[in-house]
Amino acid sequence: MSDGTSGAYRAGETALLATVKEAEPVVEHWRRRYDSSASAGIPAHVTVLFPFLDFDRIGAAVVDDLRTVIGEHSPFTVRFDRCRRFPDVLYLAPTPDRPFRALTEALVARWPEAPPYGGQFAEVIPHLTVVHGQLPHVYDDAETALAAELPVTADISSVSLFVSDGTRWHQHAEFPLLG
Repeated sequence: MSDGTSGAYRAGETALLATVKEAEPVVEHWRRRYDSSASAGIPAHVTVLFPFLDFDRIGAAVVDDLRTVIGEHSPFTVRFDRCRRFPDVLYLAPTPDRPFRALTEALVARWPEAPPYGGQFAEVIPHLTVVHGQLPHVYDDAETALAAELPVTADISSVSLFVSDGTRWHQHAEFPLLG
């Protein structure tokens, strides 16, 4: 979850993430050193919606709606076989990326007040951040090392709600993809 704030999280902030445990052995070393979200408790993931609603707005009705909206989507298998870059991010690109886009679109349709990344990007590109906010040689080194360990194939069967306490992120709920 690369939000451009260099690790400054607000208590009560939430995120909807598709965790990718299969990628951890490949990306853990790089994320721990070069992605502040990893040291704040966020596992390897593809962001589905960040920021979501503040935690004090998430009651039983929102949880029920999350369960319904996310549950309408089917589980899927994704492959990460290449690195790509944004100006300040090295990431693994998922193939296919359409299921992630569909989840984001459905959640934004239900909660238009929570646009992805606060509405700062015209297009949301699904990605698994590995390195964020580093010097160019770090991106090059990580990309070279990762190329030797790819591809990673993962089964995406749920989306998790993570909540920040201001310092660390904690998984609060998990919503299965039921199809």
